[in-house]
Amino acid sequence: MDPRPHTPVSRLLRLCLHALLTGLLALVAARAVGDATVLATAGAMAAVYAAGVLTPAVRPCTGPGAGWLGALCGVWLVLLALSPDALWVAFPLYFLQLHLLPRRWGLPAVAATAGAAIASFLFHGEQVTPGTFIGPVLGGAVAVATVFGYDALYRESERRRELIEELVSTRAELAEAERAAGTLAERERLAREIHDTLAQGLSSIQLLLRAAERALAPDDPARTHVEQARAAAQDNLAEARRFVRALTPPGLERASLPGALERLCASTPGPAVQFGVSGTPVELPTPYEVALLRIAQSALANTVQHASAGRAEITLSFMDTSVALDVVDDGKGFDPGRERPSGTGGFGLPAMRSRARSLGGTLSVESAPGQGTAVAITLPLPVREGSAR
Repeated sequence: MDPRPHTPVSRLLRLCLHALLTGLLALVAARAVGDATVLATAGAMAAVYAAGVLTPAVRPCTGPGAGWLGALCGVWLVLLALSPDALWVAFPLYFLQLHLLPRRWGLPAVAATAGAAIASFLFHGEQVTPGTFIGPVLGGAVAVATVFGYDALYRESERRRELIEELVSTRAELAEAERAAGTLAERERLAREIHDTLAQGLSSIQLLLRAAERALAPDDPARTHVEQARAAAQDNLAEARRFVRALTPPGLERASLPGALERLCASTPGPAVQFGVSGTPVELPTPYEVALLRIAQSALANTVQHASAGRAEITLSFMDTSVALDVVDDGKGFDPGRERPSGTGGFGLPAMRSRARSLGGTLSVESAPGQGTAVAITLPLPVREGSAR
């Protein structure tokens, strides 16, 4: 009769209700031994009750449930007219009415059932005492309080269960995001290490071998070994470059840095973000592209989360000896002298400044409360000759 999950507590309550109604009907039958009509009516009520318990269609707030309850109450009224002892069966009926009927109908049904129980005293000429009126009314009040209290506890437990499921899901998503962020950070670190150490070293070896090759005579026996060594260094340099490209962040895998920045501006929620390029674009080493893209992402994230800006602008500038990235917004601004670690696990401006410093660059911040924010990073361009790019 109940579509809700049957917990051990709910199963126990159902069994108690079955036992209570069955026991009260047995009491009515026992006190009416010899009265075949009362016995038959009590048996009929027990049969109707058992049929409803075993019928899956009998559910709260449904037509079959209301119909079965009406039939059960009808048989009870007949039994109540035959025996005054049947008034005790009103107590389990209270629970059924409150359970199967909507609240706007359940309360009137309980009141009507209590009135019928009180009227049975007068109908059978029983002695009228204060308990005649208090008993049925108090029983109805206890039933109402019990059912409504159980429903309130059930709703609270459901809210807590949903909250726990949401927390578990959020924790799983957070763990996955942290794993992804850790993977990306490790990929960036490996790409930077390969570029700054292995690739640069192989490039220097190749240059030294080329110089040695030019210094050797054409018929020098060592010339062949130098050529072979230079070819091996060149092959390993190409392999190192492939490693660096494989470890490039996803935003840079299929497009240049300007293209990745343009997509970032287009996909940023909140303020309108414009992107522009100044100067003649040149090919940058992968660590430079990674650093500029990550700083742009971090700066825009701060703009969306904290600045309450209406618009922002990103400008990538290529100059003769350096490359610069400017992120400007018209938000509420802040005091740059009071930088604090961010609440999302990063360190905001200090992290951007550290990334710029690792490439020999600088990061400056201009802001004031109510005057927007401008973040500018400048990286020196590497010397073209001998670059591992």
